[in-house]
Amino acid sequence: MNALDTTLSLLTAAVLGVVAFRMLQLPPILGYLVVGVLIGPHGLGFAEDNEITHEMAEFGVVFLMFSIGLEFSLPKLMTMRKQVFGLGMAQVVVTIVAALAGGAVVSYWLPQWFAISWQASFALGGALAMSSTAIVSKMLTERLELESLHGRQIIAILLFQDLAVVPLLILVPAMAAHSGDIVQTLAWAGGKAVLVLFVLLVVGQRLMRTWFRIVVKRRSQELFMLNLLLVTLGAAWLTDRAGLSMALGAFVAGMLISETEYRHQVEEDIKPFRDVLLGLFFITVGMLLNLKLVFSNAGIVLFLFVVPLLLKFVLIAGLARLFGSTTSVALRTGLALAQAGEFGFVLLNQAGALSLIDKELLQLILASMVLSMLVSPFILAKSDAIVMKLSSNEWMMQSLALTQIAARTMSTRKHVIIAGFGRSGQNLARLLSEENIDYHALDLDPDRVREAQTGGANVSYGDAARRESLVAAGINRASALVITYTSTASALRILHFVNELNPSLPVIVRSHDDVDLEKLRAAGATEVVPELMEGSLMLASHALVLLGVPLRRVVHRVQAARDARYESLRGFFHGASDASDSPDAMQIRLHTVVLTERATAVGKTLAELALEDTEAEIHSMRRGSRRLELQAEQGLQAGDVIVLRGTSEAVARAELRLLK
Repeated sequence: MNALDTTLSLLTAAVLGVVAFRMLQLPPILGYLVVGVLIGPHGLGFAEDNEITHEMAEFGVVFLMFSIGLEFSLPKLMTMRKQVFGLGMAQVVVTIVAALAGGAVVSYWLPQWFAISWQASFALGGALAMSSTAIVSKMLTERLELESLHGRQIIAILLFQDLAVVPLLILVPAMAAHSGDIVQTLAWAGGKAVLVLFVLLVVGQRLMRTWFRIVVKRRSQELFMLNLLLVTLGAAWLTDRAGLSMALGAFVAGMLISETEYRHQVEEDIKPFRDVLLGLFFITVGMLLNLKLVFSNAGIVLFLFVVPLLLKFVLIAGLARLFGSTTSVALRTGLALAQAGEFGFVLLNQAGALSLIDKELLQLILASMVLSMLVSPFILAKSDAIVMKLSSNEWMMQSLALTQIAARTMSTRKHVIIAGFGRSGQNLARLLSEENIDYHALDLDPDRVREAQTGGANVSYGDAARRESLVAAGINRASALVITYTSTASALRILHFVNELNPSLPVIVRSHDDVDLEKLRAAGATEVVPELMEGSLMLASHALVLLGVPLRRVVHRVQAARDARYESLRGFFHGASDASDSPDAMQIRLHTVVLTERATAVGKTLAELALEDTEAEIHSMRRGSRRLELQAEQGLQAGDVIVLRGTSEAVARAELRLLK
């Protein structure tokens, strides 16, 4: 296969795999791994495990390390230093030490099964220490647990794991070098690393900001993108030429750019390259799996899957407990991080390329790591139930939290329940207090709850998306419920419980835009407040007042738009810059169609076209400079301009009916 054949095979497989796993609501990374297994040389044989695929995969790791460098912030690390450099470092170090001890025991007692060197044990320990940042962070975000106690602890450990990859990528090749003096080899590798890092950090730091300003002043997006690729790949090339990892250079480049004002723009521009190439990397990892070998050694694979998963869970939970976490927080941290991670594959691939690990053993370890990542979303989804069974005091802790909520709201009636006590929730609470209206808020950020309670706010730690929390907050006695955060999944869950517990309770839901407007209304929301719509109304009202339009008329127009549920504001003309704003296919859009002489609609009336069957509607019509009335008997002529409104699919169907 040539380069084009290989690239097309990988891209086709990637698209199909991601579509399938998105439909199953599973992380795309698992789709890439499974697709790699299926199309690889040990599967259906549609793609070859050749030099081209390995080069593309390596670039995926380069861009991933660059993205991590962008997130590397000394102030951020300082605020989390105890968890990052305490618990995070302990987790990585203890895991590697445990792997070294396990390797020594296996080599001594079972040399006929696995005879592995201490260098191989070190590499395996580094790979085992890694957890999947992509899977865990996505699941925590969806479950609204990023700001919880265990969420912060998990992110801190993941952050140190990401940082630990840099020295591990240097140490593993140095240990594998054919040299009698390992200390001298490591010292030489460390010296080169210090020299290259000095050049990049000291010289590069002074040049980066100035150079980016020169590029930005040219006002060319193309030039900015070219410069970004040059900096990333140039730094990777420099470290590669120094005998170090390309990923190290990319990491440093990202770290340098993170100190400039262009960090956020760079992060958005690099994301497509990173995601695509990283996807190809995971496909190549899957291609390494020899399914026949795995099935013929199913018992060993199962052993390598179960034992490391359990040991890592116990190790992380135990360390978290030693660092002062409660039992439930420690257990949740261990469950979330027990699986293998992206960088584990990177380190394992490196060890395989250096011939540190036997190819057959490498296959079995790869299979067990893929399995652990496949089950990870299911473990996280069931983590609450698992913790309840494992922790004898978890039920008591949850009962205590619910009792505290109930105690604070027991004497309150006709109050407002506020779901989420962020900025919007706190502003709402202030206004309610000024009107002498009682409220009680639920929030999952323990620091925010503690500080707000001390400041006199009526807020409790609790998840509003849980039935028990709503009952404890007095949902049967409340006068209204307001959801102040923009999570449709959580809002739908709350609405389900409201319909079950108090169907007549008015519920106001905050949303980002109008994409989920109908879905939330159908679920029982009394009012949905889309941020973008309200922002547009406020902007327009201020502009109209400044232009001399009477205030009463402006207020009337704004109120009319709200009374009509923002119907007149729904839909807008999309441009290239809107492609990534909201990829949801249900978003309402406007689309202009010009009738040609051969268009089917010419000579017909709107009634004859029956566009309502397409689920799109006509927003407006124009003939020349004259606006046409939207009447059923209105005839259409060549040159008429019709503005359609509806979802992307509905608009496409309507356009097809008009033109063909």
